[in-house]
Amino acid sequence: MKKSYIILFAALWLGVVRALGHGGVELGPNGGRVVEFSKDESLHGEVTLKDGRFHVALLDKALKPVALTEQSLVVTGGSRSKPEKPKVEREGNHFVFQAPKGDSYLLAFQFKDGPKAKSITARIEYDAAICSGCQNAEWLCKCPPAKPAKP
Repeated sequence: MKKSYIILFAALWLGVVRALGHGGVELGPNGGRVVEFSKDESLHGEVTLKDGRFHVALLDKALKPVALTEQSLVVTGGSRSKPEKPKVEREGNHFVFQAPKGDSYLLAFQFKDGPKAKSITARIEYDAAICSGCQNAEWLCKCPPAKPAKP
């Protein structure tokens, strides 16, 4: 009986966290999710999804496009039990890779600004479910973050 209450409580808690936890993500000039590719917020990546392929464009501090030169990107994504590393290619001024199968998974990006640079890791939770507030996919939700309850 005690175990049933614990499972019920955990399920309710996860539902509340999911309902209140979406929104408040930074979106870039192309409507994609912005991730940090530097320690001083001078370089960002904008992640968009088009035709089953993710595109990652580099942006400067003012969210203006940055040309691809010697930068590199490694991506890990998919299910946690069997993560995959899709092949990342350069296409114009974007990194491009095939989207893993599924509607919800973690994507981890390992970005290097040059061959001798240290790797910067960024993560996003991809969730294709539609937000009831802004009608965007949850991973691109425009809703403001939930305000914490006052004590």
